[in-house]
Amino acid sequence: MNARHLAGALTTLLLIAGCSAVRDIAGEPEPTPLDTKVSPLTGLKQDGPPNNPVYLVKIENTGGGEPQYGLNHADMVVEEFVEFDVTRLAAFFYSDLPTKVGHVRSTRTTDVGLAKPVDATIVASGGDDEPLEAVHDAGIKIYTYDLNDPGWSKDPNKVAPYHVLWNLQTLNETAKKTTPTRSYFEFGDGPATGDVTKKVTSAKVAFAPATITDWKYNGSTWERSPERSAPGENFKADTVVVVRGRVKDAGYGAQGGAFVPEIVLDGSGPAVIFSGDTATEATFHKTGKDGTMSFTSTKTGKEIGLKPGRVWLEAAPRNAKLTY
Repeated sequence: MNARHLAGALTTLLLIAGCSAVRDIAGEPEPTPLDTKVSPLTGLKQDGPPNNPVYLVKIENTGGGEPQYGLNHADMVVEEFVEFDVTRLAAFFYSDLPTKVGHVRSTRTTDVGLAKPVDATIVASGGDDEPLEAVHDAGIKIYTYDLNDPGWSKDPNKVAPYHVLWNLQTLNETAKKTTPTRSYFEFGDGPATGDVTKKVTSAKVAFAPATITDWKYNGSTWERSPERSAPGENFKADTVVVVRGRVKDAGYGAQGGAFVPEIVLDGSGPAVIFSGDTATEATFHKTGKDGTMSFTSTKTGKEIGLKPGRVWLEAAPRNAKLTY
């Protein structure tokens, strides 16, 4: 092929690729404008924005932190993978602020992408220099026990680092008020019959061989095991969403230099939506750290809006084993 023909062929390929990229971008679902009469975390109706920001509270999720307090007040919970192959919770409080939540632990770089969609304010015991810098650089407000911010107390039955509790109502008396401008998820009618992969009443997410979260459907909500909440304070999930994101090095070491993972939920990846007694395999989509998360059915390619209600999001690594 001579140079002129080669140049023409390359131009044609570039035009085709460019058109394809435009179609891909145009094909992404546009986020629904936020209705202030609808909760950005649950999709449920509300009278209007509460007089508080969304609080993202970091909660210990091992036996050392039991019992967990205040999860029954949360609008949404994320279970995130951290160092030493264990998980922590990022519990989101907006419609109801508990006077006792915990036990509160430190922030991670993953929390930036979790907080940004609803401009959440982070509440944590503290954090290493790198995640604290990432949080501040992202313009996220954070309150910590290390800085003696309002509302914390010590559980006399616990020893450090599992001893920090927080009264969000006390914190809210002086906290900076912000109002979300977008929804955390795209909400709708839930998976259609044609989107559903199969009927299920149980699921198991293995973040690591020794860190497994079991779920069972009780006929109305999904229940977690091991259940680490104080009696009567468990989170009742209307929908459980498992997304598997890319893992990258958070850029700093934990105790002894241990690897600290950061789960990246930007872009797209595999997901399974557990809604009622159904499991629906899907692809999640999220444009940037502050984007609204949306889903398309693997089976039909159609958009799926989560059914309004309380969502538990499993933010797992790509190699996590999911069975259902």
